Amino acid sequence: MQNILKDKIIEVCNKKIKNKGTNVGVSFYAFFANKNDNPELLMEAATWWIMEHKLDHFEKAVKIKSLVE
Repeated sequence: MQNILKDKIIEVCNKKIKNKGTNVGVSFYAFFANKNDNPELLMEAATWWIMEHKLDHFEKAVKIKSLVE
């Protein structure tokens, strides 16, 4: 996984955990804008999330953060 994606995931997870607590869930779409401005990075995140880790659509932000770190 590219460092730019790792950094973005950790940043978003930290923000969501801070604002909504440790029980907050995220999907891989949370790391991207609502427009398809970087399809390669989106596919990398989707592949990591779905194919590599077999994660559900929504997972706890703390779990995702720990997988990336």
